[in-house]
Amino acid sequence: MKQLFLFSFLTVCTLTQTISAQETASPEKYTAHNKGKMFIYWGGNRESFSKSDIHFQGPDYDFTLYDVQASDKPKGWNIDYVNPSRMTIPQTNFRIGYFINDHYTVSLGLDHMKYVMNQNQIATIGGVVGDSYPDHAGVYLPSGNNTVDLSDGSFLTFEHTDGLNYINTEIGRVDDISKLFKIGNTDKIQINILEGVGAGFLYPKTNAKLLGKDRHDDFHVSGFGVSAKVGLNITFLKYFFVQTELKGGYINMNDIRTTDSPSDRASQHFLFLQRIVAFGGIFRI
Repeated sequence: MKQLFLFSFLTVCTLTQTISAQETASPEKYTAHNKGKMFIYWGGNRESFSKSDIHFQGPDYDFTLYDVQASDKPKGWNIDYVNPSRMTIPQTNFRIGYFINDHYTVSLGLDHMKYVMNQNQIATIGGVVGDSYPDHAGVYLPSGNNTVDLSDGSFLTFEHTDGLNYINTEIGRVDDISKLFKIGNTDKIQINILEGVGAGFLYPKTNAKLLGKDRHDDFHVSGFGVSAKVGLNITFLKYFFVQTELKGGYINMNDIRTTDSPSDRASQHFLFLQRIVAFGGIFRI
């Protein structure tokens, strides 16, 4: 009897300790794991572009402009970023993605950049412009240091301003570095670093006027791009975040429409660098 009483007493003590430990244990934080979560963000960017050789080809002309300089077309802090009817006017970034595990993501996004050839420049030219264009006709040898003044726009205006649309998929990695900042409750605020690589195609709306021909401005699949990025993500109240990214890559546009005629084409390739600030949300599905 005494042994049975002792056994029962020890069993009750063990169960009490187990229940007490379960009650005092902290519940798992929402931010402790990412697998199965989705994220979405919207933001803006500034861009820089390397110099580019642009090759133009069509009826009675075939020439290249060398080391052409270009810039972006920033709108600054503007209500258009959140105005549904004007959201495509500024330089913007949209992305939606999914965590396949706690660290790795797959995503699809649109980088809406703007590429504007600097009008106030003198470019080296090589190739042929035929007699159909008497104001600019000639045989230009690159070795002869032939140049063309682009300032007045009569020879060429050239931009991808609606825009230089880089539609791409990315594989990314996210790591929580909150402990480095002595943050204990990551459900209130969490700091992450991120890296990613991506690839996609270019779907620009090229606004061009060449050799006095009518201006052309239409969407067209023009080439491909590859990219890589690093960034910092600050998530607060579990579901909301602000994210900054530095993203660079290579763009090859081998089929650019320049006029209404399909026989008029251009091609170019260049490097780009984006500085991105975005706002978004993360949620479990």
